[in-house]
Amino acid sequence: MSLALLRKLKIEPPIIIVNFKCYKEATGKNALSLAKIAEKVSKKTGVCILIAPQFTDIKTIANEVEVPILAQHTDPIEPGAFTGHVSLYALKEAGAIGSLINHSEKRIKLSEMDEILSLMKNNEMISVVCANTAKISVACAVLEPEIIAIEPPELIGTGIAVSKAKPEVVQNTVSLIRKVNSKVIILCGAGITKGEDVKAALNLGSQGVLVASGVVKSKNPELSLYDLAESAIKAK
Repeated sequence: MSLALLRKLKIEPPIIIVNFKCYKEATGKNALSLAKIAEKVSKKTGVCILIAPQFTDIKTIANEVEVPILAQHTDPIEPGAFTGHVSLYALKEAGAIGSLINHSEKRIKLSEMDEILSLMKNNEMISVVCANTAKISVACAVLEPEIIAIEPPELIGTGIAVSKAKPEVVQNTVSLIRKVNSKVIILCGAGITKGEDVKAALNLGSQGVLVASGVVKSKNPELSLYDLAESAIKAK
């Protein structure tokens, strides 16, 4: 992992990552509007907020908003003859500073993850590796990504926060990760929708959260994101 790169990009806990997924509410003009909300909330609260829009919206957002942008996925390839793939080079050119890797909706093999992380280090990009179990989290931690997000897939999109439904999963995973990697930033995700979910997550040893529908599909995304950010500050 690159502590220097994290410092350079001013990425430090508490961290909130908003995954736009492929929701209509976060596509095209809606994606830009949501990105501006993230920028506004981050500047007013001082909480580090990153966003992960669809590939097609990265460049537009990067040109208009000062908020760290992650891709939702990348492939383990160098620029070349790889039709239909997504290279880190292209993502960086578009304005992304890193990428989510191994999200439960876009699983990859551990060997592919290793290749991607090597490429990301060479390209000075931030890696956010998602893991669905404690064992997978530990295996990922050994590969030294910048950030690991613990996400039990059965709770994703349910509105039932992992920090409340399965607090032992977060606490135990944090403990196990720290035995092999003391520097990686640890987040938790799945079902995070309210400020109290964030507070619970940070009290369990997490350094932030990965959210999606709780913000993107909220009736008032700005209010929802403020709630999460302000709770993160109080839990520091």
